Amino acid sequence: MHECFDLRVIKQRLAGYSAQRMAVGNNRHAAVAMILRQKDPHVELLLIERARRSGDPWSGQMAFPGGMVEPSDHGARAAAERETGEEIGLTLVARDYLGRIDDMQGRHRGHPSGIIVSAYVYMANGEFVPQRNHEVRDVLWVPLTIFAEHARGVEVRHPAAPEERFRGIRVSDNSDQIVWGLTHRFLTAFFRILEVDVVGAGG
Repeated sequence: MHECFDLRVIKQRLAGYSAQRMAVGNNRHAAVAMILRQKDPHVELLLIERARRSGDPWSGQMAFPGGMVEPSDHGARAAAERETGEEIGLTLVARDYLGRIDDMQGRHRGHPSGIIVSAYVYMANGEFVPQRNHEVRDVLWVPLTIFAEHARGVEVRHPAAPEERFRGIRVSDNSDQIVWGLTHRFLTAFFRILEVDVVGAGG
């Protein structure tokens, strides 16, 4: 197993990393939580399968818990924590926080969507039973090692434009549970910090 899948190494790399932050300007601002846990012998990452909803640009996709930053939030990190509690019932606190990765520009069919997304990394402690709200169809924990298994790499056709294709990662036996798009880009950035190539990096 690659040493960078070790939780101690992950904490060190994140602590020493200075994330690139994007000016929000006239864009909308969203935030997500990348949540890890130690489940021997693996470190696992939490993913949600979003419910299929009209008007949701990420409807039905695999994603991290998160959502839009509201005026009542004390910053983007607070928004990621609030949304995580609302969507899956997991309370994130300061001692769980490990660091952040580079901000991303949201895209729609390959073009900027007018949303800047910030990502914050946490370590979940203790047992956790998901309490899903209406926005979440499923919650799953995925060993980090899966994201480096090249046999899991797939090509994804955009649901609204089948001629557009993206690199993806099949994370379960469910054919619908494929990581692609924004979540794939965040994973690529995260694994770049760990100096590991994620499947289909750059997709």
